[in-house]
Amino acid sequence: MSGGEQKPERYYVGVDVGTGSVRAALVDQSGVLLAFADQPIKKWEPQFNHHEQSSEDIWAACCVVTKNLRETCWDKAGHFFDLPDFLSWKATGVTARSLCSLVCKWTYSAERGWDDSFWKMIGLEDFVADNYSKIGNQVLPPGASLGNGLTPEAARDLGLLPGIAVAASLIDAHAGGLGVIGADVKGHGLVCEGQPVTSRLAVICGTSSCHMGISKDPIFVPGVWGPYFSAMVPGFWLNEGGQSVTGKLIDHMVEGHAAFPELQVKATARCQSVYAYLNSHLDLIKKAQPVGFLTVDLHVWPDFHGNRSPLADLTLKGMVTGLKLSQDLDDLAILYLATVQAIALGTRFIIEAMEAAGHSISTLFLCGGLSKNPLFVQMHADVTGMPVVLSQEVESVLVGAAILGACASGDFASVQEAMAKMSKVGKVVFPRLQDKKYYDKKYQVFLKLVEHQKEYLAIMNDN
Repeated sequence: MSGGEQKPERYYVGVDVGTGSVRAALVDQSGVLLAFADQPIKKWEPQFNHHEQSSEDIWAACCVVTKNLRETCWDKAGHFFDLPDFLSWKATGVTARSLCSLVCKWTYSAERGWDDSFWKMIGLEDFVADNYSKIGNQVLPPGASLGNGLTPEAARDLGLLPGIAVAASLIDAHAGGLGVIGADVKGHGLVCEGQPVTSRLAVICGTSSCHMGISKDPIFVPGVWGPYFSAMVPGFWLNEGGQSVTGKLIDHMVEGHAAFPELQVKATARCQSVYAYLNSHLDLIKKAQPVGFLTVDLHVWPDFHGNRSPLADLTLKGMVTGLKLSQDLDDLAILYLATVQAIALGTRFIIEAMEAAGHSISTLFLCGGLSKNPLFVQMHADVTGMPVVLSQEVESVLVGAAILGACASGDFASVQEAMAKMSKVGKVVFPRLQDKKYYDKKYQVFLKLVEHQKEYLAIMNDN
């Protein structure tokens, strides 16, 4: 390139397959989201609590959203894919698997590979045949380039050019973690500025919540998944905590309340979401005290769908104590607040388990749908006593996916370099430290709730 020529702009497409839709974004080299598209995907519920989706329908939705951006089944060969690897195969024809999927969802070890004895023990020794060709014998770290990029057929379906680099994928929550955890925090007054990246916890909050912490050496945390080597950030071990159906729980509590129809009418009249309306209603009824103090006598244990971390007990149930006969809008707002606090208290519970095992966490990096809710963010800061960093780009999962593409294209030397350049801090929410004593008490009650639930179970099971 001659001195007078300008280097052409480079762009990356991040694709995120969620529970209800496929979303895509066009992201530039500085991590700015330039265009966005989404497309719903079909869901079937043949029986209660049994959900099915079609991978072919998901691929079709990927094609729609990618084409929209530009305009602004398992195969009979006998391969078994996780969805991210299926989509990579559809795009490139390459059957290589992502280390992330195999390590986090299967029984693959980054150090030792597959374990023959496991498959034989469960009667699936067929998978061992032909050097594990059915489930993956070429395993690549996230961000590695797959084959020769987009095949002509996939390029036509997606509305892109053949040969565009395609990266080995990440699970959606892990892409969110990648999209936030490496942000340059200089000038924001954060203690993690002088600390290693291992002091950061990425919390991806949507239908469920995932808590992604990384470490230089493997740390085993009871009730928290992992450690997985290079499953999110290359060269680091990942521990993954989680809370089941957090976003769904908030919806369940609000939509099932007697005052919900009134809330809908009032929110619609103000052209607000029901949650924006509830947040402003809480500010209205708090009087002289901080909003969080409205739940002094209302407490929630949030495991309506069992506990994933740190108790790993799917039999646990939800609990609410402090209910009254009245069911007006004030009561709905306070129950909503108590539910949000319970989810934040659950995050604190996970953090304490991680720290007890050897993690040292000072700062939360939130992304996902619930991170758009200011009350949810503030409660996480207040309950944990830690500052919460929000990304400049709200769609952090898509930025994380685009970071992988940027790395696969060769424009960045490593995932870490791409993370530092493409992740930007948007807002920092600091905890109200003057309220610490109150939240410490709420946490004591929180732990008592599950302790008592186990006592009730023991009484009922006593012969």
